Amino acid sequence: MNSLHGTTNTTSPTRVLIAGGKIHDPANQRDGIVADIWIEDGRIVDRPIDPAGFTRIDARGLVVMPGGVDLHSHIAGPKVSAGRRIAPHLARRHPPAVPTIHSTGALYAALGYTTVFDAAIATGAAGIAHLELDELPILDKGIYLLAADDAAVLDALARDDNPDLERLIGQSITAGRGWAVKVANPGGPAFWKHGRRGDHHDLDTPLPDRPTLTPRQILERLARAVQKIGLPHPLHVHTANLGLPGNWRTMLETMRTFDGLPAHLAHVQFHSYTGGALDPDTFGSGVAPLVEWFNTHDTLTLDVGQILFGDTVAMTGDSSAAEHLAHATGTPWMSHDLHLEGGCGVLPIAYREKSLVHAWQWAIGLEWFLTASDPWRIVLSTDHPNGAHFTAYPVLMRLLGDAAFRREAFARIHPAVRKRSPLAGISREYTLQELCIITRAAPARIAGLPHKGHLGPGADADITLYRPDADLARMFSMPAKVFKAGVLVAEDGEVKALPRGSTLTA
Repeated sequence: MNSLHGTTNTTSPTRVLIAGGKIHDPANQRDGIVADIWIEDGRIVDRPIDPAGFTRIDARGLVVMPGGVDLHSHIAGPKVSAGRRIAPHLARRHPPAVPTIHSTGALYAALGYTTVFDAAIATGAAGIAHLELDELPILDKGIYLLAADDAAVLDALARDDNPDLERLIGQSITAGRGWAVKVANPGGPAFWKHGRRGDHHDLDTPLPDRPTLTPRQILERLARAVQKIGLPHPLHVHTANLGLPGNWRTMLETMRTFDGLPAHLAHVQFHSYTGGALDPDTFGSGVAPLVEWFNTHDTLTLDVGQILFGDTVAMTGDSSAAEHLAHATGTPWMSHDLHLEGGCGVLPIAYREKSLVHAWQWAIGLEWFLTASDPWRIVLSTDHPNGAHFTAYPVLMRLLGDAAFRREAFARIHPAVRKRSPLAGISREYTLQELCIITRAAPARIAGLPHKGHLGPGADADITLYRPDADLARMFSMPAKVFKAGVLVAEDGEVKALPRGSTLTA
């Protein structure tokens, strides 16, 4: 149980030795090697010539990993504020479906995470989001800006004016103190605001207000501009037709659009469904053709957006997708544009094991994790809070690393999914090293954070110590100790200190 009692803002000793732990550091090819880690002034250093003056932490018998990096979450800004209000019954539970900013930092740190990115902030809301993130304790944090929703950017895209596009994106990133550019449903707001379905269009349908511009051109031109101006993280892509039957075709066309270009594909589970008029079968998994393309095109990376069963809140910069979901389920929802170029849709959602659609979503996410061949290009996420709360990450890690546990869970879901899902025939289990990759080393590398996600000299001293346990959910839910920049911030689920994290800006 996380606790804030007795916390302080004092710092730990500036010189620390974490001694004799079992090191998992994939970026430096250390897989369960017993070794020491030396920390000085918040960074990992080589073994000093004179080790006197270092405070010794005994890590014998413990698993030592870098601090976790969450590449795709939703923790601040107007959409999150709306999410805290829309479902009072979810706000009263522990932890709340959408926790306060203070609780968010404490809960992440108690899990062993030390860095987080909010993946969808409208450019006009960047100032508000940063005010909130300034109150986020412990973690380093950054934001991705929805710059493609801005009218001036869309105009430059329509003119195919690369210099102006690059200038505008650079200005947005600088003014909004952003880390990356996010596109949510390329062109979708234009369709939606002109009285057409913003969630039912292909990538080659011209925008109603800019007939020389298509969603495919938005994606390609943005990706090139982001690459040209040298942002640390490639274009972060939430493609069209989120959550719709048959949308695997849209995802495949999105992948093809980026052939040879760097791009990060967000919450791919929500974009991998068969069904609809063009598919002979009903709603189901479209992962196989998508993962085949992904596995052979190494400029692409992705996060999964795994759903886990239970109650949560959906929130997205893709308002038309939220509207469709609300109408399909009869659930009250909230949408806002305010004075922003981009809007947001928010609604409560309950994922159930015996629901045909929810069971497919659960199985499709796991299928992505277990059939993508290169863990360095895939990131563990639940698209918090859309698929599940981030505090459920340890359960997801057990589903990936424990085939017997996964089979037991699979046996409880809707029988039609058990019969048809490819997951039934997949026996792969993630190793501790692979779990370390998808929660630490890979997201740090994909985000463009050379000082995070590893335990080599020069890295930030963001370090988590776990007790080995055959029950991976138990192991990863309560680290023995968590260090942020060399400061002990959590121990056995209790927060010990609240240092101020850094804001990451490109």
